Amino acid sequence: MNKSRILFSVIYIVLFVASYTLFQTKQATQLVEDSGGLLPVKMKSIESTRKVEDIQRIVQEASHNKETISIAGMQHSQGGQTLYPNGILLDMKGYNKILELDEKNKMITVQSGVTWADIQSYINPYGLSLKVSQSQNIFTVGGSLSVNVHGRNIEYTSLIDTVESIRLLNADGEILHVSRKENAELFPLVIGGYGLFGIILDVTLHLTDDELYQIRTNSFAFDEYSSYFREQILQDKRVKMHLARISVAPNNFLEDMYVTDYYLADNQSLLESHSKLKRETIIAIPKFFLGLSRINDWGKNIFWNTQESYNQKLEDTYISRNNVMRSESAFMEYDNHSKTEVLQEYFIPIDEFSTYIEDLRDILKDEQDFNLLNITIRYVKKNEEAVMSYSKDDMFALVLLVNQGTDEESMQETTRVVRSIIDITLAHDGSYYLPYYHFPTREQLIEAYPRTEEFFYMKEKYDPENKFMNMFYKEYHQ
Repeated sequence: MNKSRILFSVIYIVLFVASYTLFQTKQATQLVEDSGGLLPVKMKSIESTRKVEDIQRIVQEASHNKETISIAGMQHSQGGQTLYPNGILLDMKGYNKILELDEKNKMITVQSGVTWADIQSYINPYGLSLKVSQSQNIFTVGGSLSVNVHGRNIEYTSLIDTVESIRLLNADGEILHVSRKENAELFPLVIGGYGLFGIILDVTLHLTDDELYQIRTNSFAFDEYSSYFREQILQDKRVKMHLARISVAPNNFLEDMYVTDYYLADNQSLLESHSKLKRETIIAIPKFFLGLSRINDWGKNIFWNTQESYNQKLEDTYISRNNVMRSESAFMEYDNHSKTEVLQEYFIPIDEFSTYIEDLRDILKDEQDFNLLNITIRYVKKNEEAVMSYSKDDMFALVLLVNQGTDEESMQETTRVVRSIIDITLAHDGSYYLPYYHFPTREQLIEAYPRTEEFFYMKEKYDPENKFMNMFYKEYHQ
């Protein structure tokens, strides 16, 4: 081979390697969105693994390269809590083994990428059930811990109640055992910490017995709800779970309500015949009526009447505890290039509910462009263990589903309305939930969460180089 051919070959190889490397770099840089689709973020790369050693390696390499890591499960947060510009997205969904079931002591240890559905399928044959999870079971345990979820349960409300211990990979790549006794300062920071204090590897949770419930339903005006709940629900130990809805239909806007209560059935021997885990089967019908409600006031009236009628048909039917905690979600899926659906959640002390609803109605009655589709209500009892606790009193949690445009004008309009709602929420000694888009101001955050500055201070203490980052932290602290 002559020199010219050798030189040509060398140049060709160099150019090929360079182009391949450039291609790989471009492939690694990806535009990523969480479920709201309102905050697309360009990430440097997405990493996933099933091994602790690989997770440690990712953290160590990121530290060496001075890169940030954002931690993701199902990414159903809507404000960039799992994203950070040009950072590494650590996808934990593949890290999803169930490690141990202690049937005698009713505890389970799982990796953080396990979903609640995975756990339910595993423990149901043993006659065991979760103490706390969201009504929908599609989320990862690590993600749920990071936002300290709550559900329909009356006795156990915030997820932190049910956590025995955590294995945490910290910013130095070390694995720590975190509980109320070990590394106790981290325990109330990691739970409800939005992935800012480290990577949750494994979690040990307390379980309870599966039970058979009998459903009771009721309908009444909004100003009867607080007394109904105190007298008929909190005073009756047979009531184990509770869910309410208030109408957003124009015909009875924020006036009429219905409730679904789950009473411990007298005959628990019937549990076996109701313990098979249900699957979503009827999707088209609720999806159709929800679609109608997105379009106009007539659709909202029809949707409310359909919901209330269906609820009444549940009267005296039986359902297992595990199945109560498997609410339908597929019918809510929504794909529209110019619109999205966002969640907002507000926590109101029980005795403030009626006057709060009146004030909320005053704000929303003239907001024609604020397309409110649904409000569900759950009970959350006082629990201030987490540093960023949302339940500073016994409270009702109002979850709002809003249909909005993705353009800048729509964003500004929603921001204006949400800030007005938060103002009246704070005026009623309430708070709001943090896993959603950053509509609130920093001043509203601090008022709703009085320990915010402590939270940010502790973040700097445990992760001074900001190896774990997300858009929530960037928006409200940096």
